[in-house]
Amino acid sequence: MEKVVSAHNEEFSSPPDIVLSAPGRFHLVGEHSWYFKDKTLSMAVNLPVYLAISKRPDSSLRFYFPQTKERKRANITSLKYRREDRWANNVKALMFAFVSMGHELPGMNVTVYSDILPSAGFGITTAIKVATALALRTLFSLPYDDKAIMDILEKANRVFLSTEHYVSDLNAALFAKKNTCILTNHKTKTYKTIPFPFKDHTIVLTDARVPRISLWDEETIRREEYRNVLKDLEIRKNGDWGYEDSEAEIADVLSDVPEDVRRRLICVMKEHQYVVDAVDGLETKDFSKFARAVNKSHEIMRDLYQISCPEIDWLVKRVLEFDSMAIRKADSCARITGKGFGRCTYTIIKNEDVETYMQKLSDYERIFGFHPVTYIVKPVDGAAIQYPYKKS
Repeated sequence: MEKVVSAHNEEFSSPPDIVLSAPGRFHLVGEHSWYFKDKTLSMAVNLPVYLAISKRPDSSLRFYFPQTKERKRANITSLKYRREDRWANNVKALMFAFVSMGHELPGMNVTVYSDILPSAGFGITTAIKVATALALRTLFSLPYDDKAIMDILEKANRVFLSTEHYVSDLNAALFAKKNTCILTNHKTKTYKTIPFPFKDHTIVLTDARVPRISLWDEETIRREEYRNVLKDLEIRKNGDWGYEDSEAEIADVLSDVPEDVRRRLICVMKEHQYVVDAVDGLETKDFSKFARAVNKSHEIMRDLYQISCPEIDWLVKRVLEFDSMAIRKADSCARITGKGFGRCTYTIIKNEDVETYMQKLSDYERIFGFHPVTYIVKPVDGAAIQYPYKKS
């Protein structure tokens, strides 16, 4: 926190009026199923974004990102999306949303501090948006509860940024609790936190640094007709809902669906069960069940949904070798996370295996030519005011 205060002071010659922090995040299972009103299991982690704001006497907006020495400018009276403003657009989006609700805001100086660039993933852009929303609410005493803040974030995403609105991303950044995962139920628009009980395991995020080249457009399955197809396969299951188990019934319902879409819809159905199994593993403190669900999820992301790549699969395979070498049963798990076609994996391994995993990464660089970056993380609380300090 001291770093963002110092950077803000140095850049704008005045201290911030408020500093907010919001965590990074990754999705464990189910991040590609939200469109079908399914469930997503996520974790907020200690890769924080800090956002500092001070009010100005005019209507100008000044944005500063210390890590890259980038500076952007705008005006509160004429907020527009500009591609070249990149990370600053996420701040402007929330300002736009509040202004469009009829609130008059002054000019501001804004410093965004993150050790990880927004382009790396891990929910950094979401963290910027959430921190901005809460900072503006607090700084200007705006009358919005958390539910209303979610609506404002949706307006910022859909209207200003013209992007999808991922509720599971926002739930992780806003409502996560220390040492827990967070389960978003997109059908009921609810969430719950679930303890992450595996203290003998370490969580490692690996940025494979593979340039992301999409091989197919996910929008091809995000069509109302395909959502209706999956609705036809929903059944009541164990007091909740799930998907049809009968292969004959599934084949009949999906008979008119193109093969590539059929394969991915089946992946969505399987992914639902893996979310259920992973949650059950967490709640019963059964790491093997949790890990099996994660590992199977990666397999279908690779084989059915087809968003993996050789580099990512190599990293996952190295993790699974820990179990086979030690003749252990699912003491390790790894999976691609994020949009896919490269970039990031998460790994959950026994504490004593971490050093060996890190050593394996030198082989990865030698084989593929990309220098991976790793982050050892832990589950943390959601967004919070850092300065001025809240009175207890």
